[in-house]
Amino acid sequence: ERRERKRKLSKEMAEKATRELEKMQLQEKADIKYKEWLKKKRAEEAEKKKKEKEKEKEQEAKLQEKRIRSEKIFKEWLQNARSKPQPVLNGYGFPHGKSTGLY
Repeated sequence: ERRERKRKLSKEMAEKATRELEKMQLQEKADIKYKEWLKKKRAEEAEKKKKEKEKEKEQEAKLQEKRIRSEKIFKEWLQNARSKPQPVLNGYGFPHGKSTGLY
């Protein structure tokens, strides 16, 4: 009876040890998978930030180009506006801006 108890006890201890070992192995696998997932996620976030920065730089470059172009066009317009003749204020029967003649 004592031998049987010892055998049962040793069998239970062995089963318990194997269960603990399996638990530890499972935990290690889970930790490894979590670390891989976390690394992948951080890489994706870094890539996303990089793309956003590139997009911002592109938009800033477009705005700068647009400003330069609009300034150039404005300066050209100013040059052309100076050389154009001024409109005649007192023409077509409107001396001093008022109509002359019959109403």
